Amino acid sequence: MLEGLMQNDYPLTVQHMLSRMRTVYADREVVTLDDPTALPAGGVSRATFGEIGDRVDRLARALAKLGLAEGDRVGTFAWNNQRHFELYMAVPCAGYVLHTLNIRLFAEQTVFIVNNAEDQVVFVDDSLVPLLAPLVDQMPNVRHFIVMGDGPADGLPNVLRYEELLADAGDGPYDWPEVDERSAASLCYTSGTTGNPKGVLYSHRSVSLHATSSCMADAGGISSKDRLLPIVPMFHVNAWGTPFAAALTGASLIMPSRFLQAEPLAKLIEAERPTTVYGVPTVMNDLLRYADEHQPDLSSVERGLCGGSAVPVGLMRGFQERHGMRIFQGWGMTETSPVCSLALPPAEVEEGSDEYWRLRAGQGRVLPWVDMRIASDEGIEPWDGESVGEVQVRGPWIASRYFGATDADNAEKFDGEWLRTGDIGIMDAKGYVQLTDRAKDLIKSGGEWISSVELENAIMEHDLVLEAAVIARPDERWDERPLACVVLVEGGDLSADDVRSHLEPMVAKWWLPESIVFIDEVPKTSVGKFDKKVLRARLEAGELA
Repeated sequence: MLEGLMQNDYPLTVQHMLSRMRTVYADREVVTLDDPTALPAGGVSRATFGEIGDRVDRLARALAKLGLAEGDRVGTFAWNNQRHFELYMAVPCAGYVLHTLNIRLFAEQTVFIVNNAEDQVVFVDDSLVPLLAPLVDQMPNVRHFIVMGDGPADGLPNVLRYEELLADAGDGPYDWPEVDERSAASLCYTSGTTGNPKGVLYSHRSVSLHATSSCMADAGGISSKDRLLPIVPMFHVNAWGTPFAAALTGASLIMPSRFLQAEPLAKLIEAERPTTVYGVPTVMNDLLRYADEHQPDLSSVERGLCGGSAVPVGLMRGFQERHGMRIFQGWGMTETSPVCSLALPPAEVEEGSDEYWRLRAGQGRVLPWVDMRIASDEGIEPWDGESVGEVQVRGPWIASRYFGATDADNAEKFDGEWLRTGDIGIMDAKGYVQLTDRAKDLIKSGGEWISSVELENAIMEHDLVLEAAVIARPDERWDERPLACVVLVEGGDLSADDVRSHLEPMVAKWWLPESIVFIDEVPKTSVGKFDKKVLRARLEAGELA
């Protein structure tokens, strides 16, 4: 073999991102929303990337003084803000592992995750202390709790204050250790919809390559010209990689902190003029309703990425046609860092055409460096737009196994080098994937499959429907039939027959649900996905008559 004469061992690490942000992009900024009532003239704090770089040096020294060893896990229990971003940079660059804790999990899941990860230190925003404090007696490995902010720390043992820690750390550059690109950089846990949450341990290399992919025009398209507003929490798959991509490319960050309601978000967009937003459908739906009613100026937003669950076409069309915002659907999961595909139609498809919106409604074209296949009981299916099977993926930012999990958990999810996603779908010859359902959510009626996701999306196209979740109900004749749980917009008046009439031209007649119930809200998981196991339990208990 004739080897190329390249520096093949040059490391791909978060340290390179930190170096770029504090030198090449030292004038870019992080803006954190502190008080939405003071917008647009105030209510935010600002720091340049250069200033943050100096604080990251202090933070790294402070971590070393706490006695952490290489590879130790450092937990964060925090909102999207400047201090959290500083931890994103300091912890992996210093050779430790950033473990972002989901603040919305049940108490027992939070305890399980902290103990499974063996977190040594936990950084917590002062506003979240009341959530964490009742659990600390069950976290024996945690040596210090470091509170970010000046609020009370009642109930926390061994408390240190973030700003005091930095003040005592001393000035000057930090002597960063040499970090191997394959060493662990960050740790996220799945949301635990079945069984205990499972840890996904990202490497410096995987984080670097995923961030680089976000710069591609056919992916996130992030550049130094951008101002990113990550509404998606920083505890949800590293905020979809946006903090790392911003550091790498010099895009400024606009952090909403705990103010994730539609009104403060709209006012923040008006005041700080982000070019790109990232959020889940539930939050983006709220923002769209607010925008329709109050008509804020959202014109700075050139594009957005929406995911975490299926994105209704009505949501994307509403933003684009009424507010000039193009919100594109992305697909992935915690195990995939997360983005694997993005629904950008090719140039030859006319914007606004039926084909354009068909492609926008799907999960998009598989990204470079990600291999994808459709696997069924019969084998590997062709990319023909018709053959159905489980979507499986592999690539440099795809997990190979879980951290701290049993062999059985790993065997269930991984087929050699391929990740079994649990999503059922099809792919066409151009690499566009369309998910039809989660494997566990498919409805088998009379031996034929009904897609709950397609039914939900069709129902939510009705102007009076806010949310819709479809689950299977037992049926003596057909084995299973769809049960549609529908949430109406405020003041909406709709009958079950109205819903069926709306669906008739959109789906096969035998898909039409005989059972339609109207509920106040679809239960959600900690990351905003529809929690169908709660609906199934309510059905079994006789509450969804």
